[in-house]
Amino acid sequence: MLSLLDNIPLSLAIVACLTLGLAPFTPEPHLWEKLKMLAGGTLRRPVDIFDLFLHGTPWIILAAKLARMALAK
Repeated sequence: MLSLLDNIPLSLAIVACLTLGLAPFTPEPHLWEKLKMLAGGTLRRPVDIFDLFLHGTPWIILAAKLARMALAK
């Protein structure tokens, strides 16, 4: 599993975060909207949970990749 993470280029992870992770850009990014719903306790519909997973995955991958790179040094 970690070798799969190592094979993902850092630039691809960053581009995924800036595009899929923040899309749609207006009126506010979906990820931000879903995180506010999660904090407010209103994240209940399956489509909202899927959106949180979809838009949050690139950020989780980027964070894991950066942590792995930091620990490898």
